[in-house]
Amino acid sequence: MTDCLFCKIANHEIDAKIVYEDERAVAFRDINPKAPTHVLLIPRTHVATLNDLSEEHEADVGHLFVAAAKVAQAEGLSERGYRTVINCGAEAGQSVFHVHLHLLGGQPLGWPPFPRH
Repeated sequence: MTDCLFCKIANHEIDAKIVYEDERAVAFRDINPKAPTHVLLIPRTHVATLNDLSEEHEADVGHLFVAAAKVAQAEGLSERGYRTVINCGAEAGQSVFHVHLHLLGGQPLGWPPFPRH
């Protein structure tokens, strides 16, 4: 997808503070963090929302969680704890329509994670 912000980040066409990348995933710092550590992990394959996933995407999306564990370890969060969140659709808070996993940590996290203001 040529006009997708996250695809452009994955392809190094737009600068981002990348903290991890491999053949399937890219992880970078959120520009509007909700916690001291707020990293977005994306599959290199473009899929707009969770609703658009099919069996062909299982390995890529499942790999996001493996990559998240590596990022959490590198960020010093593995023992402390962290949260992973995937929003699906505008009402859930998805603003970029490329599947992405939020990794949040570095402070105690309440519940619900993102209440209305």
